[in-house]
Amino acid sequence: MVQKKSTEQLNEKTARPPIVVVMGHIDHGKSTLLDYIRKTSVVDSEAGGITQHLSAYEVTHKDPKGVNRSITFLDTPGHEAFKGMRNRGATAADIAILVVSAEDSVKAQTIEAWKSIVESNIPFVVAINKIDKPNANPQKVKMDLAEKGIYVEGFGGDVPFAEISAKTGAGIDTLLETILLVADIAEFTGKPNIPAEGIMIESHLDARRGITATLIVQNGTLEKGMHIACGGAIASTRMMENFLGKPMDRATLSQPVGIVGWSEMPPVGELFQAFATKVEAEQSAKDYTQNIHAKKNTGIEKPLQEKRIPIIIRTDTTGTADAVVTEIQKLTQPTIGWKILSAGVGTIGENDIRLAGVDKEAIIVGFNTKMDNRARDLNEQIQVPVFTFDIIYKLSEHLAALLEERRPRIEKTVVAGILKAQKIFSKTKDRQVVGGTVQEGEIAVGNTVRILRRENEIGRGTIVGLEQSKAKTKTVVAGLACGCLIESRIEIAPGDMIEAITKVVE
Repeated sequence: MVQKKSTEQLNEKTARPPIVVVMGHIDHGKSTLLDYIRKTSVVDSEAGGITQHLSAYEVTHKDPKGVNRSITFLDTPGHEAFKGMRNRGATAADIAILVVSAEDSVKAQTIEAWKSIVESNIPFVVAINKIDKPNANPQKVKMDLAEKGIYVEGFGGDVPFAEISAKTGAGIDTLLETILLVADIAEFTGKPNIPAEGIMIESHLDARRGITATLIVQNGTLEKGMHIACGGAIASTRMMENFLGKPMDRATLSQPVGIVGWSEMPPVGELFQAFATKVEAEQSAKDYTQNIHAKKNTGIEKPLQEKRIPIIIRTDTTGTADAVVTEIQKLTQPTIGWKILSAGVGTIGENDIRLAGVDKEAIIVGFNTKMDNRARDLNEQIQVPVFTFDIIYKLSEHLAALLEERRPRIEKTVVAGILKAQKIFSKTKDRQVVGGTVQEGEIAVGNTVRILRRENEIGRGTIVGLEQSKAKTKTVVAGLACGCLIESRIEIAPGDMIEAITKVVE
């Protein structure tokens, strides 16, 4: 039962643990760093060997005074395609760790991650990783960072850094101490006695338990008996789990929590709010949905592409669905794009096949998911193109090739060369020999020509023969004189311009 608290209690503030996101290039050791911290810093008598359950977790670390301090880490994907998710992670976090390899130094994705951090306006620490490698050069990394405008301590700036090895653990304690020092300076606080509010980190469909989601409590406390609204989705707190998948009765400042049993898929990156009653949560979800519809009805839509391929997207999580949508939208070309019929979580089912089957152009894409048996049986009749992937760049490559294959072709007329007619030597029926000089480009036997008189087209013809210095040739380039046998019903006169044209399909 949720107990009522006095106004004084509700307004009471207390220090809260920092929420940290690790960012940087895909190969610079972010996952290894997170794994090392999790395996060595999770204080739980039964934690040994337990796989992380949520996309966020808590660790404890002794500060220089010997006090156990808690830190929450967000585990966000590193591939470029997951930029949207990383940006949400940075928004949800209080502090960022920018990981840079001591071997490879600064990469484009390093700068991209740094820009996301700067846009989020949160403090950050640079972790120079892989110092155990033979080719490690931390000094070069610092200089390269400075060249890009990232000035660490001792190199013209005040950005803290730590030299670490996520493999051996060297420097990890220093990194965690630095994180706690940054947190102390920033003085992160929250009100533990108000209903919880925070951000949706991840949501997915569990075949056995239904829709589950990971939340980070940024303010207040979440207790059993409450109800939550996030976007248009609601859930009760009947089933709350910590990051190890164990039941919990309450979650407070900076804690990650798993909630099972949502009415629909809650939007990742959206704020959530806890309420004492289900009625309040339902009203919040209703208000959100109405606001979204109002924005859609009053917004200015972008003009449609010339051709749009219908596509259905199915993935393992909502965050991944967002990332796939972002990735395919980047593939849009001036004459072709995508029409997303549906994008969501779960296996590819019969309804997806039926929906796609309405349009012969439609395709279905699955990422980290598969087609169920009933859908497979139905698709033997309907024959909808279904593609599944587990590597994001493979998905991108395939869809880019598909767009190129289906792109509407534009036929353009290109002027290959221009001949100025200077003398007419002979004319027999529809053929005439024209002497002249090639002004631009080149002309060739077989070219279609436009005959221009005083810049106006008076007719067309075909080059059926060329001679240069009384020798037959196939082509004549700019600056050379030639005799040109042209087949045309139009009588060419000296001074006419003969444009050799070709058709190019783009």
